[in-house]
Amino acid sequence: MARVHSKHTYVSLGGSDLSQYLNDSDWTRSTDIRKLTTYGNDNEVYAGGLGDGSTDLSGIYDNTAVTGPRAVIEPLIGTNAVFVYRPEGTGAGLPERSVEVVVGEYAETHPVADNVMWTCKLQHSGDVTYSTQA
Repeated sequence: MARVHSKHTYVSLGGSDLSQYLNDSDWTRSTDIRKLTTYGNDNEVYAGGLGDGSTDLSGIYDNTAVTGPRAVIEPLIGTNAVFVYRPEGTGAGLPERSVEVVVGEYAETHPVADNVMWTCKLQHSGDVTYSTQA
C-alpha cells in the first residue's frame, strides 16, 4: 500500500485556493439508513437511503486582505459555492472530488499563547463529482 502525505492536499472554495492556509481538513460521506423490517423476520432489515456529506476545514489565520481565509470564507456564509478537494495534491492521474457546498460556519479562535486559528464547516449539497485530474 502506497502512503500519501497530507502536505500535498489541495482545497478550493468558490474558486479560491485555500490550501496554503490549511493545516487540517476532512471529507465525510454518509447515507441515511432505512429500516425495512417486517413481520416474520428474525433480524432487522435495512437499506441505504439518500447520501450526505460534510467537510471541516481549519488553519492558521492570515490577514491577507483579498485572498486570506477570512476574506474568502466570510462573504460565503449561508450561500452555496463549489468545493474542490484533491487529497493527493494536484497532478495528472490524481483523484479529485468536487461538490456544491453550503458554507455553514466560519469561526476564529484567539488563544493567549498561540496563533489566531480559524475553522469552517461545509455541508455538501447534491451529487459529488469524482474524477481523475488530466
